[in-house]
Amino acid sequence: MKLKINWDALGITTSVACAIHCALLPLFLTSLPLFGINIIENMTFEYGMIALAFVVGSYALSHGYRKHHHKKLPLLLFTLGITFLLAKQYWHHLQYYFLPPAVIFIVLAHYLNHKLAKVCNH
Repeated sequence: MKLKINWDALGITTSVACAIHCALLPLFLTSLPLFGINIIENMTFEYGMIALAFVVGSYALSHGYRKHHHKKLPLLLFTLGITFLLAKQYWHHLQYYFLPPAVIFIVLAHYLNHKLAKVCNH
């Protein structure tokens, strides 16, 4: 039996994990710098999360586009979401303005990709 991965569900999960990290982690882990641990403003971790969301999302959305629905809207929404994530890193002082639309666009892209792929019945 072949293991089948739902790449859209994985993409949504990574996007939500990124949002949780960016929004909630600072609230709960503000004492970590006292112990010499800095995960809140760790640029390597931040870019790693963005890269993970990009790799998983790119694969899921390109697969849905090529093999199922041939609609560009999910790709456009995903591109907007990744652009907002990168803008969040560049204009770090405005990160809380860029993060919500980034997550919304990425999750919406995966959701739409999943729905369009299901309609095709391939």
